[in-house]
Amino acid sequence: MNNIDIQLSKSLSWLLRHGALQEGFKLSPEGYLEVNKILQHKTFRGKFNTSDIERVVCNNDKQRFKLRRNPHNNCLEIKANQGHTISDVSDADLTPITESKYKTVIHGTYLKCWQEIKSKGLSRMKRKHVHLAKGLPNDASVISGLRKDADVLIYIDLPRALAEGIKFFESENGVILTSGNEKGYLEPKYFAKVINIHTGAQLFP
Repeated sequence: MNNIDIQLSKSLSWLLRHGALQEGFKLSPEGYLEVNKILQHKTFRGKFNTSDIERVVCNNDKQRFKLRRNPHNNCLEIKANQGHTISDVSDADLTPITESKYKTVIHGTYLKCWQEIKSKGLSRMKRKHVHLAKGLPNDASVISGLRKDADVLIYIDLPRALAEGIKFFESENGVILTSGNEKGYLEPKYFAKVINIHTGAQLFP
């Protein structure tokens, strides 16, 4: 994407994931917002049009967004596929994972964060979910859920976590999501192994 499209993508991500309520918008329960209303906002007004948003959605390599026609009024709407800190957005468009159908589920993080994660687990922080990828960084099927500059790969013991009641979902762009336990953590007991990407050293268990 060119710089203008990158700017638009970042602005849309912030609005749809985090800022809609404080900017005076009300998202649908699924997280959709009318494109025409977005284009009247000060961040977008006079700078972008509907075609720009359609292009960014189509060309986004991580498939962060989804467009639809509202079934009631036929207005074009857009949502972010995951990453919300807005609690009002439901999990209705997410597919529950009820069995361990993925051999590899990992979370990418950084060495500077590892000691705290080792102690407490993976935190969803302000977001609704911890984001996980269903494959390795060089796996062509992994389009989202894993930062490319990660230092550390945390392999999740999905069968154990599911068996112990931890809920997992898959987003429409293939990201595995979990809220973890009641405190918002995916505990270290659900880590199968942890690898330093640069050295290959196993950091855990």
